[in-house]
Amino acid sequence: MIRYVLLLIVLFSMSINAQSSGDSAVGSKYLEDQFYVGLNYNFLLNKPDNVTQSNLSYGLQGGIIKDIPINARRNIAFGIGLGYSVNSYFTNLQVTETTDGFQYRVLESGTSFKRSKIETHAIEMPIEFRWRNSTADSYKFWRVYTGVKLGYVVGSRSKFVSMDEKFSFYNTDTVNFQYGIMINLGYNTFNVHAYYALNEFFESGTQTVDNSNIDFTPLRIGIIFYIL
Repeated sequence: MIRYVLLLIVLFSMSINAQSSGDSAVGSKYLEDQFYVGLNYNFLLNKPDNVTQSNLSYGLQGGIIKDIPINARRNIAFGIGLGYSVNSYFTNLQVTETTDGFQYRVLESGTSFKRSKIETHAIEMPIEFRWRNSTADSYKFWRVYTGVKLGYVVGSRSKFVSMDEKFSFYNTDTVNFQYGIMINLGYNTFNVHAYYALNEFFESGTQTVDNSNIDFTPLRIGIIFYIL
């Protein structure tokens, strides 16, 4: 998976460089940053005691944004987009499927296993307030884009792999409608992306077998690339 993500980023970077030698944006009605792709690391806040993250909890996002300038210089704008994201969370929390639903157990320190993860696929709608110091013929500029991101989880899957067993299943305990605040800032090609969820990852009342509440709150930090 990581290899495909890196290949996608390379292709987007090549596209950005190719555009910098053209003149497609020159004119009084130019628009900026209408496509995006990003790679991030997923932190889980508010974890129960003894729950730790392991491996690389990565995320990938991509989509399109309608750039709507609101001043004559066109350096202040709104952005409304539609995208898709995949996010994986690796922890020592083992999820099993039972006849009564799902069971969550914190694996003790020293327990041997390869991976225990939950992966979500979501359709997202970023809504941004955008500031940049761009011009019609400049492709290198500072940008600060902030706003909210709405998301709807279309698929959530739990997977566990150890030396002795391997199983996966669709997990319906995750919250379908997700929302949070975000900021994207940087210069030219590379920009920092941060997203903080304002609602919890699991449905209210989700607990471990020892009755500890699972109040995961995702925090994503990574890089994001924009192209015209």
